Amino acid sequence: MKQNVYDILKARFLIKEDALKNWRFIVFLIVLAIIMIGNTNRYEQKVMYMAKLNDEVKELRSEFVDRRSELMKLKMESTVSEQMALKGIVPSSVPPQKIEVKQEENDSFWSKLKLW
Repeated sequence: MKQNVYDILKARFLIKEDALKNWRFIVFLIVLAIIMIGNTNRYEQKVMYMAKLNDEVKELRSEFVDRRSELMKLKMESTVSEQMALKGIVPSSVPPQKIEVKQEENDSFWSKLKLW
């Protein structure tokens, strides 16, 4: 038992006659480990990118809400009338009237045909 442990520690299994089989397995494990490390790194990069995009979305959403509230304030009648009063334009005291335009009948061939 003691001899087997010394053989493993001295790596004699790598220099024996059937060592090619062991070397292939070791190379396979190394390649597998490199692939796993690469995939983990790529996964972490994607997670960080997603976190960055989520932060950006939150920031843009809050900016949108701020801009929308500013717009609503600017669209209020009192704000518009104040801005126009600075330019010398005041609201009318006479209410607007509706203008109706009556369309003349079209004297086309088909309308004359309908009269028959």
